[in-house]
Amino acid sequence: MALDGVFTRFLTNELNSALIGARVSQIHQPNKDELIFNIRTFGGGVKLLISARANSPRVSLTEHAPENPASPPMFCMLLRKRLGGAKICAVRQPGLERIIFIDFDSNNELGDTVRLTLACEIMGRYSNVILIDADGAVIDSLKRVDPSMTSMRVVLPGVKYALPPAQDKLSLLDTPPSAAAAAIVNLAEKLDKAILSSIVGISPVVSREIAYRIGGSRSEMFSDRLDSNYRNRLEYYIGRLADIIKNMDGFPVCVYDEDGRPRDMSFMDITQYGTLCSVKRFDTFSSLLDSFYSERDKAERIKAKSQDLLKALTSAFERTARKINSQQAELDACADRERLRVCGDLLQANLHNIKKGAAFVDVDNFYDENMSVLRISLDPSKSPSQNAQKYYKEYQKAKTAQHILTEQIKLAKNDLSYLDNVFDSLSRAESERELAEIKAELVQTGFLKPQKAKNSKKSREPKPLPPLEFCTKDGFRVLVGRSNRQNDTLTLKTASKNDVWLHTQDVPGAHTILVTDGKTPSDEAIVEAAQIAAYHSRARESSRAAVDYTLVRNVTKPQGARPGMVIFVKNKTLFVEPKCSEPLCRV
Repeated sequence: MALDGVFTRFLTNELNSALIGARVSQIHQPNKDELIFNIRTFGGGVKLLISARANSPRVSLTEHAPENPASPPMFCMLLRKRLGGAKICAVRQPGLERIIFIDFDSNNELGDTVRLTLACEIMGRYSNVILIDADGAVIDSLKRVDPSMTSMRVVLPGVKYALPPAQDKLSLLDTPPSAAAAAIVNLAEKLDKAILSSIVGISPVVSREIAYRIGGSRSEMFSDRLDSNYRNRLEYYIGRLADIIKNMDGFPVCVYDEDGRPRDMSFMDITQYGTLCSVKRFDTFSSLLDSFYSERDKAERIKAKSQDLLKALTSAFERTARKINSQQAELDACADRERLRVCGDLLQANLHNIKKGAAFVDVDNFYDENMSVLRISLDPSKSPSQNAQKYYKEYQKAKTAQHILTEQIKLAKNDLSYLDNVFDSLSRAESERELAEIKAELVQTGFLKPQKAKNSKKSREPKPLPPLEFCTKDGFRVLVGRSNRQNDTLTLKTASKNDVWLHTQDVPGAHTILVTDGKTPSDEAIVEAAQIAAYHSRARESSRAAVDYTLVRNVTKPQGARPGMVIFVKNKTLFVEPKCSEPLCRV
């Protein structure tokens, strides 16, 4: 991983300078793998993020703290009890390991000052956060590791804390560059692999960079085949790396690919990609980590939080689809109801020819122009008249069922369409508040059961988020609903009657309003608004999408319709490319 032991060394030094003497004011645990410490420093408040996520573990100051859950997990409660108000007295790293120890001076139940240590292990899927007492025993951890999981190292309350097993590599803190270079050339591997296998604390991107600087286009050469010239260059660059580590001369660097996405990060210049990638220096290692991981982590957090909602939605969708199939089968059976009426009429006309107790009767079908003979089944226990009435009752029952089933199927299909819209809203949700609004909407519409409050106090509903807002090139505002309930509010209450309403044709998506402020919008503004509407719909990945638009005055909501469901008239249609980037800038 890019956050290697050397990177951790610079990060530790940075945190040590920023946090020594600061006090913990609040502790939150947004999810099972992350902790947020609100810390009061002499320069003001900061947030310390400690993440044990498998693909983005780190310890850094952050400006992108995730939203907090309504009730804290048990480990968070323990940290609040033990570290609330504690003073940070040291931030340290053992050697070049990817571990950061944060030492706290805290007060126990008797008011005595005790030393507690938080071990933040940054090791991919083995990452963990462990609280340790003054005697070196584990108090508890974010992830408990028992003997059934591994025999190498147990992490349980009361067990003595031990460092993870050391790697069989050389540390440039105490190994001369000549010895490290000799160890590298003794390996029959590609040069970058040999460097990575020999030196502790460096990531693949750093080992590739050293190999590239040594051999340029020949960086794929094998370490055991280096001539004296390349061996001298190897020792020189290993020495340069050792100087960076010992003298703390590193700086935060991020590498971006052609699409502007972060690709790698390091503590030294990266030149191996040439013109294929761009390199940017950051002011601090924390700001680099914040930038590198914030967008990806945000998407993953929302994905994790939305899993329960997605499961409930899928269940409701499948249940509604099964209901429609069952009702459709019943409706198809009702299609034979006219035969029941004909049988009743023929029995009524032939009562005198039917013997009591007969199992069937053959009669002339006067409804058929050929006067064919029709055999009608009878109930022997009933009289001829009662058999006729039985057919009339079954006919009326089928007729009533057809009317009810037709209405029920229509409502169920509307529910399917509504749930499809909720699926789209869920896929576009960017915050936990949006997820909370979608959940409240599903409770309101009866697709989710309301959760019982854990305490007697009534929880305050979060303030609704405003709609997304954009601006066209010629200055018209464009508003986009985040959920079905917000779509209703935006279209039926917020928008003016002369504003322009837009929505993708026959595709779930957000209600989009082009705010005119009494002016006549340009054709370009309408096209840009249509592109935004297409982007905030299921047609986002399409090359072209059909978008209907009309004045808000032409949009109405049928009585009893689900949230977000409207009807509109006098509309026109544009075919546009879904787009929501420059020059369509977000306000």
